[in-house]
Amino acid sequence: MKSFVLTLGFAAFSTFSMAQSAPTGAALAAKHGCLICHNVDNKVVGPAFKAVAEKYSAQKKEATQALVLKIKNGGAGQWGRVPMPPHPNVPESELTDIVTWVLGLNGSP
Repeated sequence: MKSFVLTLGFAAFSTFSMAQSAPTGAALAAKHGCLICHNVDNKVVGPAFKAVAEKYSAQKKEATQALVLKIKNGGAGQWGRVPMPPHPNVPESELTDIVTWVLGLNGSP
């Protein structure tokens, strides 16, 4: 019985540790410098993340891949005249996590 409890405890701790080690979208945005030009609530150089979430709230599924490509390749014209530089070295999985986090900021499913 003791070994069963210890095994359960270890499994729970391992699961908790793995969940804690996976960076969130917010942490990845900070890691990759997104917060230099963007803010959650206010426009800086680029749009506020909440404004992006609101703009794409009706099309989250379609918008995710389009925004991942926009970040990877850069772009201009959607939010003003200042272009967003490309970020080709950010892994696509991390870009997807960042975009998913951003799109979730407006609170709609």
